[in-house]
Amino acid sequence: MKNGLKTARRTRRGAVTEGTQAILRHWREAVPNDRLAHLVKDATRALLRALQMRLTPHGVPLGHWTFLRILWDKDGITQRELSEQAGVMDPTTFSALKAMERLGYVTRRKLPGNKKKIFIFLTPRGRLLKPKLVPFAEQVNQIAVRGLKAEDIATTRHTLLAIIESLAEDEADAKGRIPSTRELARLVANGGRSSTPRAKKPGRGEAD
Repeated sequence: MKNGLKTARRTRRGAVTEGTQAILRHWREAVPNDRLAHLVKDATRALLRALQMRLTPHGVPLGHWTFLRILWDKDGITQRELSEQAGVMDPTTFSALKAMERLGYVTRRKLPGNKKKIFIFLTPRGRLLKPKLVPFAEQVNQIAVRGLKAEDIATTRHTLLAIIESLAEDEADAKGRIPSTRELARLVANGGRSSTPRAKKPGRGEAD
C-alpha cells in the first residue's frame, strides 16, 4: 500500500509543469522566507489556473466567472457596483459585459426614473451556468487542500483572515483616502498625476 502511495505521489510530481516546479524550487530552496505577499500571489495564480482549465471547455473565460459569481449572488446592480465588487476598473467591466451580453449571459438596461445608471441583470442562460460551473470551483478547492489535515486547513483560514483584517485596519488608519475605481483609472490615464485643476493665481483686485 505504501509503495503504491509513493508511486502515485511520484506520478503527480512528474506531471507538474516546469513553471510550477520552478515556483516550488523558489519557495523551498532559493528563498523560503521571501515575502508572504509573493507566496499568496503564487497560490492564487495556481488556484485560478486550475479553475480556468475547467471553465475553458465550457467557453467561459476566468474574467467572466468573476462577474458571474457576483451576479449569481445578486443581480440588478449597477455597472459601477459590479466593478467595485470585482475590484476592477470600469473599462474592464464594460468590455466584459459587452462580451457576456453577446453570449446571452446578461442584459444591461436602464430602470424607470433613472436614466443615467445602467443596471446589470442575468438572463436565464446566465443563471443556468451556476449549477454547471460552481462544482468546478468546489472541486478546485478540494484538490488544493488534498492531503492536508483539517487543523492545518483551519489554521490557514484563520491566518489569511487575520491578514485581511490587519491590512484593513492599516487602510482605515491611513491618512490618504483610497481612490475609487474611476479615480484610479483617471490617475493611470494621466500617468499618476492628479487631474484636479490647479488653483488659479489671483489676478489684480483678487485676494491672495
